Amino acid sequence: MQDAVIQKKMTGFGDVAEPLLILDYVYQHEEANPNRLYLTQPIGGREVVDYTWAEVVDQSKRMAAYILAQGFGPGARVAILSKNCAHFILAELAIWMAGATTVAIFPTETPETIRYVLEDSGASLLFVGKLDGWDPELLTVIGCLPCVAFPLAPDTPFEPWDAIVARTPALSGKVKRQTDDLAFICYTSGSTGQPKGVMHSFGRISRTAQLMEEYTAFWLGQNFEARILSYLPLAHIYERAWVECLSLVSGQTHIYFAENLDSFMQDMNRARPNTYISVPRLWLKFQQAVLSKIPPKTLDRLLDDPVHGPLVAQDALKSLGLDQVVMASSGSAPIPAELIAWYQRLGLNLLEGYGMTEDFAYSHASSPDVNAPGYVGIPLPGVEVRISDEGEILIKSPGQMVGYYKRPDLNSDIFTTDGFFRTGDTGERLPNGLLKITGRIKELFKTSKGKYVAPAPIENQFNNHPVIESTMVSGVGQAAPYAMVVLAEYWRPKQKDLSLRCELEPQILKLLHDINSRLASHEQLKMVVVMAEPWTIQNGCLTPTLKIKRSRIEAAVSHQVQAWYQSKNPVIWT
Repeated sequence: MQDAVIQKKMTGFGDVAEPLLILDYVYQHEEANPNRLYLTQPIGGREVVDYTWAEVVDQSKRMAAYILAQGFGPGARVAILSKNCAHFILAELAIWMAGATTVAIFPTETPETIRYVLEDSGASLLFVGKLDGWDPELLTVIGCLPCVAFPLAPDTPFEPWDAIVARTPALSGKVKRQTDDLAFICYTSGSTGQPKGVMHSFGRISRTAQLMEEYTAFWLGQNFEARILSYLPLAHIYERAWVECLSLVSGQTHIYFAENLDSFMQDMNRARPNTYISVPRLWLKFQQAVLSKIPPKTLDRLLDDPVHGPLVAQDALKSLGLDQVVMASSGSAPIPAELIAWYQRLGLNLLEGYGMTEDFAYSHASSPDVNAPGYVGIPLPGVEVRISDEGEILIKSPGQMVGYYKRPDLNSDIFTTDGFFRTGDTGERLPNGLLKITGRIKELFKTSKGKYVAPAPIENQFNNHPVIESTMVSGVGQAAPYAMVVLAEYWRPKQKDLSLRCELEPQILKLLHDINSRLASHEQLKMVVVMAEPWTIQNGCLTPTLKIKRSRIEAAVSHQVQAWYQSKNPVIWT
């Protein structure tokens, strides 16, 4: 159900005379605006390298000619293992121009997962890019696979990109891809087990990126020139769709890249982004950075001041590099409604969206006209949605995947007989189409009382507290559920201090009491367990997109759970 007002405003939205594919748009931008800056890559300190559309296409064509010369032509799988950088996009274009299919691998994956993805996809060539160091074990994983090193790659024995481009003549003409050709196989981040390869075709990603461009132009203006900092993994569908592919279609986006974590604010100040996308965990970290300098009650009092409040709000956003952002969005996981309201009080137009790898991150989005904290928006143009009798959200999207790579058995299970994708999420809808995510079917667990508990809504209530960074609710087969929490970064170094524990414990105890008072009796938590170490990508507790790996965390604490339940303390420090 689309909002009627928006549908009236958007008459003719999405009409297209003839289908253009994503490479067609790239060639158009090169011809119309060859000297327009498209990518800005920091290379150390304050130095950057800028790439115009002409330079992007020229280098991509040269690398495409090299790929073809190695015998890796149409149908070949070519992998990219790199953090976000300009050459990720250059390499993807080269792969497409060579008639091949991209397989992007999260740069934080373990050697075992990298081996699995390379073998499962049948990759013929690997681009090695910007990484946090080089694990010698990867040489064994890669084996005899030919490799090319990006300019920002660590020291490797592979031939460098610049040397290849310098000696290789550019591919002539304009390569055309077919609508049914595979553009990329996107491997899921594996939060629920072994990664699955999601296949996306040129026809579907091109059409969907065009709809994204029309949608953003509708709200921001036809000639809006976007500036964006790309730092969420390009190997993930969210950044791939709404940053890379959208920019390739629009031609009016200037993408800046982040150098590293230490230079993040410098990178933000260089870009001065006017659009910004992030994930809940990072929106929470930004909030905690502000509240570590201004206590929440003090900030509330200052914001209530009609004279000074707007200045305080603007200073808070400026400290985060967000003062020029006209539209911000959160996706990939549920975000606490209170956190959205907090940013909106500062004047940041933070809106939540909803999408999955399987629908090219194109499903629902909040808009300036239709939004509500706690809701992920209304269906985007072309999207159909319904709620099954079991409460599951079913989606039919223009960005729908072709299917799972080598897994026809999963394809038959994941679609309804009339073509709707079973998201695995449960939800509720308002009459105007606004959708609320209420949980994951696979995350529901039963206590010993035989009642189901949905952990995500409870976790969000904890995560909204400034002391808490992340939460996981568990308790399979127990008399009552419990919560494990990781403290905010400011508090973690001090949590071993007994005097500070005494300061924190009453806050956590009150939070537990307040949350339990809002829960049904079978959902009420027995205790809160404060984890001694944070959950990270490196220790295997978070996916590359910062979602918690429930099974991994539960396995790690399984030997402690019974002792926790036997304890009489409602707050337990590990």
